[in-house]
This record gives sequence, C-alpha cells and structure tokens, in this order.
Amino acid sequence: MKNNWILWVLCCGLGAMNLLAVGSLGAEQPRPVRRLSLAEYRDKMKAGWVGQMVGVAWGAPTEFRFRDRIAPPEAVPKWRPQMINDAFGQDDLYVEMTFLRTLEQYGLDVSIRQAGIDFANTKYPLWCANNAGRTNLRRGIAPPDSSHPKFNRCPNDIDYQIEADYSGLIAPGMPQWAVHFGEKFGRLMNYGDGMYAGQFIGAMYAEAFFTEDIEKIIETALRAIPSDCQYAEMVRDMLAWYRENPDDWEKTWQKCQKKYREDPQYQKASNGGIDCKINGAYVLMGLLYGKRDIEKTIVISMRCGQDSDCNPSSAAGVLFTTIGFSKLPAEYKALNESPQFLHTPYTFPALMEVCEKLTRQILQREGGRIERDATGQEVFVIPVKAPTPSKLELSWAPGPIADSRFTPEEMEKIEMTFEKIFQHFAPGWNIRDCGQEMEPGLHDHWGGKKNVFVTHPLDRQTGCTIWRKVALPADKKTVLRLTVGHHPEGDWTLLVKVDGKTILEKPIGPKTAQKGWTTVEVDLSAYAGKEVLVELVNQPSDWHCEAGYWAQIALENK
Repeated sequence: MKNNWILWVLCCGLGAMNLLAVGSLGAEQPRPVRRLSLAEYRDKMKAGWVGQMVGVAWGAPTEFRFRDRIAPPEAVPKWRPQMINDAFGQDDLYVEMTFLRTLEQYGLDVSIRQAGIDFANTKYPLWCANNAGRTNLRRGIAPPDSSHPKFNRCPNDIDYQIEADYSGLIAPGMPQWAVHFGEKFGRLMNYGDGMYAGQFIGAMYAEAFFTEDIEKIIETALRAIPSDCQYAEMVRDMLAWYRENPDDWEKTWQKCQKKYREDPQYQKASNGGIDCKINGAYVLMGLLYGKRDIEKTIVISMRCGQDSDCNPSSAAGVLFTTIGFSKLPAEYKALNESPQFLHTPYTFPALMEVCEKLTRQILQREGGRIERDATGQEVFVIPVKAPTPSKLELSWAPGPIADSRFTPEEMEKIEMTFEKIFQHFAPGWNIRDCGQEMEPGLHDHWGGKKNVFVTHPLDRQTGCTIWRKVALPADKKTVLRLTVGHHPEGDWTLLVKVDGKTILEKPIGPKTAQKGWTTVEVDLSAYAGKEVLVELVNQPSDWHCEAGYWAQIALENK
C-alpha cells in the first residue's frame, strides 16, 4: 500500500511537470524585433544611394582599363566633390530604378512577366547579360527562360549584382526580400551565381542599416544565398583570406586571380572579366581592406580592376549605408538633387520618396509595425527573420527550361520587339531565324561604327535571313548596297538570294573585310520592272563566332 501511494505521488508530480512543460511550450513567444527610426532609415537609405553615385563616378575613367592586373596608384582619378553629379547618367543606377518603377506602378506582387515586359520596353543601351535577357524578352521568350543558359550565353555576368542595391535599401533588416526580388528581377537576365550575386549584395544593404561591422554584414548576407554555389564559396574565401592577411590586399588579390580567373573550374559559364564572382570579390576586397575608410574602400575596389566603376559603387553603397548621409564628409555631399536620373522619372527626392513608400509596404507585409517614440517620431519595428535562399542552380549544368513564352496579348504590350527594332534599323526589311548567341540585336557601337545590328545563324544549317519583297522600277538601275562585318575571331558567308535563287555567295572574314568591314554592291538590273523577294542570309561556315554585323542595308535606284 505504501509503495502504491509513493507511485501515485510520483505520477502526479510528473503529470504536473508535463502540464507545466506543455503550457510553457504552448505560450506564444515574443518574436525578436529590431527598431529603426524613420529619421535614421531616411539618413542611411539616402547614404546608400549617394555611395553608389560616388563609387561609380569616381571609378568611371578606369572601367575595364585594367584587366587581370592591379591598377597602379597613379591611375586612380583624383576625387572632386562635383563628380558625384556625373552619376545621374550611369547605367549602374538607372537600370535598377526600372525595377523600382515596376514595383511602384504594380505593387509588391507584380508578376515576373510584367517585370519582363517593363524591362523589354526600356530604351537605354545594355550589354552582357542585361542585353541578352532583354533581347530574349523582346523575342517573346518570357521569364524565367529569358535568363536560362539555353537562351542566354552570359548567365553569370555581373549585371544583376550591380543592379540589386535597391533590394536591400527598401528592405532594412529584411533580407528575404533581397532574395525575393532576385527571383523576380534578377531572373530577367541572370541565372545561378549571376542571380545569387545580386541577392547577396541586396542582403548586405539590408544588414548595413543595423551594424558597422563589415565582417558581420558579409556573414549575414551569406545566409541569403545557397551555401553550395561558387559565389558563396568566393565569399567564404574572401573572409578567410582577409583574416589570414588583414593588411595585404594585394596578396589576397593574387589568390583571387589564381582561383577565380585562372582555374577552369571557376570559369565555367563565365564571360571573362565580367563574371560576377571575380567582380564580387573586388567589392568585398574594398569593404574588408578599406576598414571603413571611404577613400580606401573605393580605391581598393577600383584598383582591383575589371569592372572598376561598378565594384566601388557597390562597396561604397554598402559602406555609406552603415554611416548615414548626415555623418558623411562634406566632400561626398555636393549633390545636386534637381536633375532626373537618365531614362527614369526620378529626381533624387522622388527616388527617396518611392523607396520609403515601398519600405513601408514591405514592413507591413513582413508583419512589422510602426510605433512612435517619446518625441512622437515614427519608428519601424522590424521582425527578425532568417532568409531562405533560392534553390541551387548551376549555369554550366542548368535545369530544364520552363518553356515560357509571352502570349500574343503580352507581346502587344512590348513596344520594342526584336522584329520592330530591326525594322527601325532597316525600314522595309524583316528578319527571321536569328539565333541566340553573340548578343544579337542593335548595338550603339561596334567595330568602330555606330548603329550596328548583329545577327547570328539559328543553327549549323540554318542561316539568319533578312528579307523583303520589293517592286523594282523598270526605268532605273537598282543596286543593293550592304556594309557588313565579322567578329575578329570568326567569319561567315553572305548569301544574297532573289526569288530563292542565290545570286551572290561571299565569305565575310579577315581575308575579305578590311579592318573588319566590307561594302558589297549587288546589281539587281536583271529584275527591273518585277516584284521580287530579296533575301540576305547570315550563313554559318565553320560555326565559330558566326555572327553577322550589319552597318548598312540599302536599295539604291540610279
């Protein structure tokens, strides 16, 4: 009986303990939060934009002048305070404002397809992954396929890395939104490491509102991208190499060069010196070895070479965010706030306004709130949440395409389709069977000429064809005049056909095109008085750099 009583007491005690434990587990635990006053948010967000402007304007004269070598100290331009206003025309800034405009007009839930339509309708010049992605969009290849390596030969280029600053500046302490916006806007032109690069940059800005510790900012942002991607490996290397040699950035530069430029394993799907990993390393080089000194941060990122205006722009943007505009030295504050950023509707005050508007929306969406302090000033109360990275994708071993195409209704919304651009370049002519490689489309400059249209064969058997039907006058001599060029490392065959019959076959290469260009004249007098189909074919030869370059396509009546 005694033993039964003891057993009963023990059971009751254990039951009570279990009830307490259940009650403790069931009680709602307060979610950790961070607080950021509206005044501090505005000050740091403004500084982030100013930092980008300072970095790109300072580094602009050195852009791609130093490839795979450290720029000498004498190559660094002298900073003049008024230089900051040169940044209003820089693509490092106005491209990302395209994404802000889309968010402003359509809201945080805007579809990736609408984002693609907006990007397709931009009229500013683009290069590398941006140009490839936009060209795909204009051809009806909808996102996410616009950045897929099947259609885009530069998926790991730096493009979204230099355009993702906005994603952290409108999401202070909320790095998941840098991930989210990467999936929405970064996928328009980049894939794999190319997209992760921008998500990482955005996450650095998000953390920069709350700490001055550069290593902590980098480590925190690292959690926003897949740990197994090469970009994350580069970030870990940079932290390790810095800690091994905290006072010798040039030694770390040599390690970067050996691994991320000379090792073929890290050049897969790379487009040379525009690859995001090496340029991302140079952003971190400035941030780490600059040790929070503004000039050192910018100059080190610049002297690392390659894209030496974009990299100091990203580094300075993050650093300036940690400092705040009010605490910047006067030499970096000579900002004229009146001009509009090129190709955007935004002046600097309008940019600040739209960023704050979007930040408030994101805060609400994240379950945060706005309180007022003892003085009545607004304070952002921001939930602390760890980011969930995007899934791992490898640009050199990509997953399947989504087989995503714009509908006819969506194509009607795209003012600048590939075909419309070509017809603007060569009125009256049409184009078909143009392949994806070698950045086809209209280029402002190429090979010493302006306004050059690039084509590429569809495949090894099918040339890209430019065509039109034309009624030739009976009483005049009609001459077809073409100015065509070739890539320095390749050649192709020009075919001129009339009603399906080849009347000219001419190789376009180093032996036939002086300084890369040649002018071809074709007499069409034999067809006077007739309506004929004229076709110009960029026909492949040995399938190496087969792009055709067209500076003039004209029919002249004499």
